[in-house]
Amino acid sequence: MSEKQTKKNLIFYPLGTVGRDMIYALFTNFLLLYIMYTRNLTNAQLGAVTAIMVAARVFDAFNDPIMGNIIERTRSKYGKYKPWLLIGVLSTCVVVTLMFNTSLDGWNFIIFFGIMYFLYSITYTMNDISYWGMVPALSSDGEMRDKFTARTTLFAGIGNVLASVMIPVLTTGAYALGGSAKTAYGRIALVICIITPIFICFTLFGTKENRDDMKTEAPPISFKKIWTTITGNDQLLWMCLVFLLQETGNGIVLAGVGSNYIYFEFGYEGGLYSTFTTIGMLATAFLMIFYPAISKKFHRNKMVLYMGIIGTIGYIIQLISGVAMEATMTKFWIFTIGFMLANFGQYGLYLVMMISIINTVEYNEYKYGTRDEAIITSMRPFLTKLASAISVMIASLSYMIFKVTDFTNQISSYENQAERGVITSEERSSLIANVISNVADTQKTGLLLFMTVVPAIMMIICCWLYRKYYVLDEEKYDEICRELKK
Repeated sequence: MSEKQTKKNLIFYPLGTVGRDMIYALFTNFLLLYIMYTRNLTNAQLGAVTAIMVAARVFDAFNDPIMGNIIERTRSKYGKYKPWLLIGVLSTCVVVTLMFNTSLDGWNFIIFFGIMYFLYSITYTMNDISYWGMVPALSSDGEMRDKFTARTTLFAGIGNVLASVMIPVLTTGAYALGGSAKTAYGRIALVICIITPIFICFTLFGTKENRDDMKTEAPPISFKKIWTTITGNDQLLWMCLVFLLQETGNGIVLAGVGSNYIYFEFGYEGGLYSTFTTIGMLATAFLMIFYPAISKKFHRNKMVLYMGIIGTIGYIIQLISGVAMEATMTKFWIFTIGFMLANFGQYGLYLVMMISIINTVEYNEYKYGTRDEAIITSMRPFLTKLASAISVMIASLSYMIFKVTDFTNQISSYENQAERGVITSEERSSLIANVISNVADTQKTGLLLFMTVVPAIMMIICCWLYRKYYVLDEEKYDEICRELKK
């Protein structure tokens, strides 16, 4: 591929993910909050919601390598990735718009939610596997892949940050669109689903991938092929375990535990949670921009060690400030700085893990003569979704143990009364403040432990496993690439 086209790819490929990641943030990080703060849930209904989310994400996770295999055998004049990318994005937007714009309640809503969630699992998988599967086809140069990965995650981060900042502010507290959380979520979902197809056009029309493998006969769809590709690649297997641990721990805060803790400890204002997440993600913005330069100075093994230490320090700061300080703004800022450090460490690990998974493509080719890049790269979203399912289970467990729905159900009732005009926005805010004042310290401390101690333990185990068992460091990878060129 020409240098001019590679530079063009570096611009247009990453732009395509901004809208996709806004949808991902809305559906993954805020869907459970949307349900808890707009519906009255019994324990049975919360259990059903949790079971649906876990089952759908596990199904989704196992669907990823199957979708990867389908993409691998696709032969069209537009390549094997772009047709699925377009179909997946458009169908996902329809599903998400319907999910956040329904007036159903009770068990009728739970049934509707289950149908929509499984449809989302199928449609988002189409676009996610096809999008990330393109990376190995854009370049096989290790340094260039670092650039593609870092720049794409930068734009993914922009989409994620925009959603993470906008959604709490415009759905919670005084600035909720339409005066209630339910109306606000519906409007935001509609706007995001209009933006997303516009951004994906940059990838569809601006990039050009290597299509040499399109000249060969399409391999059959085979579960055996999926299984042997994954289990036969020992380095991929270790990365699956490591990445699953890292993503599970990192996902607990954004699964809802972090927002509920912030609301209960500091007040029901979306601006507080937006500030918390924005400052936390400032550290990731630094890594998104400078990771290629950093990766030239530090080997990945060293990076994993340093990121693990920084992340652990961040969790310790959060835990100590959460337990030892009164709920003042000073505590909020110290707590938020701790989250920023923890997020810095976790995101640095995420970048290393992503590149480490992608690099097993050449290892697979070296061992077996086939790249199977769509199957191998499908493991990243597979593991992300599986980790997300486990994170939701952990979050829901914390809600049940510490009776979080006792308070969110009351808040939901006031939100719905405000939507119907039964009470004013001012009355709603006053009543919700009174609800939050009744949350016990033990309940808040319980949420704090779930969002600090559990992720820290998982992160430390992840770092140890990576440094001990992953052998495809920079020198080994370059050596394999040289052998393949011969």
